[in-house]
Amino acid sequence: MLQTILPDLLRPGLSLVFCGTAAGRRSASEQAYYAHPGNRFWHALHAVQLTPRLFAPAEFPLLLSLGIGLTDLAKHHAGNDDELPRDAFDVAALQARITHHAPGVLAFTSKMAARAALGRAAGYGLQSECFGATRLFVLPSPSGQARGHWDLGPWRELAALVRPTAQERA
Repeated sequence: MLQTILPDLLRPGLSLVFCGTAAGRRSASEQAYYAHPGNRFWHALHAVQLTPRLFAPAEFPLLLSLGIGLTDLAKHHAGNDDELPRDAFDVAALQARITHHAPGVLAFTSKMAARAALGRAAGYGLQSECFGATRLFVLPSPSGQARGHWDLGPWRELAALVRPTAQERA
């Protein structure tokens, strides 16, 4: 049986779940999501006020208390997208996890993750399809390797979309 690189941070009732492609090598070694210092994920969450302060990657379990979860398409592989085996992404398993837990929104943290999950290219923002009752959203990658495509705008749009839901649950 293959070992899971990073555990899912999921439970029913979440307003938002972020989904990346796979844990990077740094995240795998530190056992923390978005752990590379060049990754903008944690800064983006704070900048758009989804977190009350800047969280360190090791604090990822605290996101549950804010109604936020984390998962990846490739639970059993780590590394850059171009290093992953062709069969690394388990879309059916992702859809099953999301349908089961039914968060309000599933946000893909890159166009690559969205393309793998949706089976088509996707622009940034809210998508027309859903996984069960869960709406789907595509974000620019926070990875330092994607600096040329970075834009905080879609992250702000996502925060505006989920913030009322998160406040209702509080």
